Amino acid sequence: MPLALEFQSVRKSFGAHEVLKDISFAIDEGEVVGLVGINGSGKTTLIQGLLDLNRTDAGTISIFGTPHTETQARDQLSYLAERFSPPYFATGVELLRYLSALHGEDYDPRAAEREAQALGLSGEVLSLPARQYSKGMAQKLGLVACILPGRPLLVLDEPMSGLDPRARTLFKHRLFELKNHGVTIFFSTHLLVDVESLCDRLVVIHDGTVRYAGTPDDLMASHHCRVLEDAFLHCIEDGAEN
Repeated sequence: MPLALEFQSVRKSFGAHEVLKDISFAIDEGEVVGLVGINGSGKTTLIQGLLDLNRTDAGTISIFGTPHTETQARDQLSYLAERFSPPYFATGVELLRYLSALHGEDYDPRAAEREAQALGLSGEVLSLPARQYSKGMAQKLGLVACILPGRPLLVLDEPMSGLDPRARTLFKHRLFELKNHGVTIFFSTHLLVDVESLCDRLVVIHDGTVRYAGTPDDLMASHHCRVLEDAFLHCIEDGAEN
């Protein structure tokens, strides 16, 4: 199966601190893969490296076979940053229109309203300025903005942040629909229950290295655990790669 993403021996340091020591793994087209690690493990640094927002020190990253440093490689993805915060003065519609233009797409108000409603965000809310949005409403707007362009790869940094249980459930249903249409989804999270229900595979990074890359079930089996959270703790504490 063709690869959507491939990381080979990626390294990144900030001064004397080596955040990513040797990261290698790949994601097939159409997979849903969760990136898991404790705070400071390098998840956001790795995603920013993928997007060429910071320059990696060594190794290679490819997006659908194209080096990540080439601008056209990123034409095939949509990205939602951690702690997404829309401009306070813009309405939801204005932001979606602007971001659609950045993606080179015509803004489709009907499609935007459908995506918003799929996440529990009403069309009326889209006409309000972002300064009136709660954290959860702002996060939903960011998710709509990410999904709307219809890119074959979604890269999401902590996408469930700020979502209430209903919104999380709606978002997971939408991700399943996107997966069924062949969209590849790569997201970081601390919520292992979402990894267990959503992901084909997960990648655990700890101390700058990949501790595990495989299915949630195999991780639990390898550590003789019935709960993914327990298997994760064993994985990072045992120090052995799987």
